[in-house]
Amino acid sequence: MTKKESNLAVIETNLLQVLSHLIEQSKHQVAIQTNSTLTLLFWQVGNRINQDILQNKRAEYGKQIVSTVSALLENKYGKNFEIKNLRRMLQFAEQFNDFQIVVPMARQL
Repeated sequence: MTKKESNLAVIETNLLQVLSHLIEQSKHQVAIQTNSTLTLLFWQVGNRINQDILQNKRAEYGKQIVSTVSALLENKYGKNFEIKNLRRMLQFAEQFNDFQIVVPMARQL
């Protein structure tokens, strides 16, 4: 291998390392943004069900409504909206009932 070829190999290796680092950083940022967005979505889903359907009460009919909503959402959007997850969303929205608190918290997760 000539000196020129050797220098080119080093440059290519360094470039590959730099590019790999940039790609990995971007992938990490995408994951952070996705987690934050999903956290806010799940809070909003729980909050809307609490306010609009259950009216912040736990009536017996509410269990049936939550089950029905869960089945419809799960059918359309997948397992994230199965009943146990929907109940967690409801609990999350109950525990942190101020959206202004949830937003910075979601960014930190």
